[in-house]
This record gives sequence, C-alpha cells and structure tokens, in this order.
Amino acid sequence: MPASASAEDFLAEPHIATLTTLRPDGSPHVVAVRFTWDARAGLARVLTVDTTRKARNLTAGPGGRAALCQAVGFRWVTLEGSATVHDAPERVAEGARRYTARYGTPPPAPPGRVVIEISVDRFTRLNLP
Repeated sequence: MPASASAEDFLAEPHIATLTTLRPDGSPHVVAVRFTWDARAGLARVLTVDTTRKARNLTAGPGGRAALCQAVGFRWVTLEGSATVHDAPERVAEGARRYTARYGTPPPAPPGRVVIEISVDRFTRLNLP
C-alpha cells in the first residue's frame, strides 16, 4: 500500500484512531482504539478481546471490511480493507510487539486476547502530502 512519506510519518505518531466495523444489522460500530501500521505488509493491527463488539462483528461476517481513521486537528489518514480476527499466539504476539514499540508500554493481556488484522487496500488522507 503506497503512502506518502508524510502520511507514513503521521501514522508512526502514537495517536489513537477510530475503528469502524459493521454490526450484523449493517449499522456502523465506531470505537476508539490503539493500533499499529505495518506498511511493508499493508496491515493495520488492533489488539482486543474476542468478546468485544468489534471482534464479534468481524467474526459474524468473515471477509468483512473495516476502516481505521487516525485524526489530529485537520490532518487525518484512513486505512480501509478486509479485516479478520486471529487468536494464533504468534499473530497476537506480533501485534503486542508492534504495540509496545509504538506506544512505549506493553498492551494489556486479558484472557481471550485476539488481534484484528486489516489488509489495507484503500488509503485516504487530508492535509498530508
């Protein structure tokens, strides 16, 4: 997923974002999350618990889409793509490793922790060349 250098720099800043998934009835579910962006793999990752609404929305509709939007002032980037929920220990560990590198502290490790991986195929931005 090609992005400008300024957009990549912005995505490296340790901000939160909103994650949008669709409920089974088609209505949007929007929640604030911490996330990581892996430009090389084209993956955005969000750690969560398997019983959260966001995880349940994605497991209820395999192959569903999600949008992750980081906004600060009048600058924003939205990463959009197909999203899957994984409980494989190595994938969750990779999400936790990247989270720690981005935010400077390890993430919580509650029972049922999973990682949402968004395979980004649409990238939009404003006020970032």
